[in-house]
Amino acid sequence: MAFDGITMHFVVRQLNDLLTNAKIDKISQAEKDEILLSLRTSNGTYKLLISASASLPRIYLTYNYKKENPLKAPNFLMVLRKYLQGGRIIAVRQDGFDRSVFIDVDTYDELKEQKTRTLIVEVMGRHSNIILVDQQSDKILDCAKKIPISVSSYREVLPGMTYKAPPKQDKLSPTDKISLEDFIKKVCTKTQIHKSLYTIFSGMSPLIAKEICYRSNIEPSLIANEISPIQIEKLYGVFTRLMNELADNKIQACLVENEAGNIVDFSCIYLSMYEGYDIKEFDDISRVCDDFYYLRDVKDRINQKSHDVRKVVSNKISLLENKIEKQTAEINETSKAQDYKKDADLLTAYIYMIGENQEEIEVDDFYDENGGKRLIKLDKNLSPSENIQVLYKRYNKMKNRKKELALQMENAKEELDYLYNLELFIENASSQTELEDIVEEMVSQGVIRPRKSDNKKKKKTTDFSPMKFISDDGYEIFVGKNNNQNDYLTMKFAKSDDMWLHTKEIAGSHGIIKAQNGKVSDNAIKQTAIICSFYSKARFSQSVPVDYTQRKNVKKPNKAKPGMVIYLTNNTIYVTPDEKLVNKLKIEE
Repeated sequence: MAFDGITMHFVVRQLNDLLTNAKIDKISQAEKDEILLSLRTSNGTYKLLISASASLPRIYLTYNYKKENPLKAPNFLMVLRKYLQGGRIIAVRQDGFDRSVFIDVDTYDELKEQKTRTLIVEVMGRHSNIILVDQQSDKILDCAKKIPISVSSYREVLPGMTYKAPPKQDKLSPTDKISLEDFIKKVCTKTQIHKSLYTIFSGMSPLIAKEICYRSNIEPSLIANEISPIQIEKLYGVFTRLMNELADNKIQACLVENEAGNIVDFSCIYLSMYEGYDIKEFDDISRVCDDFYYLRDVKDRINQKSHDVRKVVSNKISLLENKIEKQTAEINETSKAQDYKKDADLLTAYIYMIGENQEEIEVDDFYDENGGKRLIKLDKNLSPSENIQVLYKRYNKMKNRKKELALQMENAKEELDYLYNLELFIENASSQTELEDIVEEMVSQGVIRPRKSDNKKKKKTTDFSPMKFISDDGYEIFVGKNNNQNDYLTMKFAKSDDMWLHTKEIAGSHGIIKAQNGKVSDNAIKQTAIICSFYSKARFSQSVPVDYTQRKNVKKPNKAKPGMVIYLTNNTIYVTPDEKLVNKLKIEE
């Protein structure tokens, strides 16, 4: 769900209640479009997260924030510290249900004169921004995103410019009283009913509009001006009651979880439309927002930062797949080698029958068990013996080429398997450290060139902390997050009698089950196989084959790429990935 104006209304109300007179102790900036205010009040300390991320803009109190700050403070952070650090928040406000928040802060300048600065948070998708304004002069002191006139003809957002608010949307306030007659005139348009609601009333997201339709027993995709008078009256009644609760600041914040325990949605109102899901209610709207956005933000940032390396790997995979396809076709062509040898042998046997300037000859095919004939093409400009030599040369050339192609294809397939693993681990990376480990591996293997900043010697930061699980019957299970961790788990961490698992001929993580008294239960093997299938390219498949064998049967060839091993003695189990089981067995780091 989007961080809409109605959600922001409740967040602002909470912030104003808790943070009025709060002192700004510290300001940090882990991302170029995100800041964190550490605040101290008489009732305790808080951390206020403000993000102008293009995909996940938001503002709320955070409880999960764990990002590391850059070694060099950004310029915007230095300006914020100069003008806001040590100041006191005197108000947090919102203009109607617009998605802009104004945080007024009283501070003292160099001459010890009291000044009021306003930190403006505009939560508007890719146009989101964080702007610091001097309240007296209305001049912009600095902003997270600079917007020159060449980018926006409506307003410039640059230091020194007068602050101009974003253009107002011509929408009705959802808390204003509206009669049934006016409601019908406004809502009953030629668009879908839920779309009509959120385009007419400010601060409303498609999710809340669909929830209103659900409570009214109306399909959200129905065209608004085609629904019956009884349905529109019911819709009006549900809308009015909900907006009255909103006006009275009645909140029913909730998180919606699926069967696997993953959060799929949230709202500041109860989402009865998610019937059958686990709907958890909260009094703290910031807690709801924080829990919902925490993992999504991590994944979104990782996707942004991994874009270039993902593109490199994807391009290399495409090139290798095309190369293998062409090599396969060429190998199929070399199957004609035996035909050249057969023709040469037959010509040798019947050389006495070849006349001058002859272009073809039909002879008895002694290779044919049925005693058939064979027609052989000849070059009339060559002698019989020269024709035979040409055929033998073609045979030898194709035979040698087939050997070369087989070797090249074997190397190409090994490289492709390695790239498939890289692609999977980049996709599964859940932290900046994990991504950096993968990038470091790619540099060492020559997949990408080192960045200029990598030329300087720095301490190796490779993380050898694999994922850990406990089976239902108490066996410890370890699963690698990348190729280096796979190598570490298999070749260094595991003992000879531990059980090793990997999806059969499918890119994925190595799994290790720690043996107990030299034994591993069938249940632990099955559950580990399910985990390995989940952390593989076959995550969304069914009946995934997973090989398992004792660690002592797994070898790493010389000069093999990270994560690449061979094994001979093994069994195979077929399982279906189960995210709910994975989450249940996983031990949080």
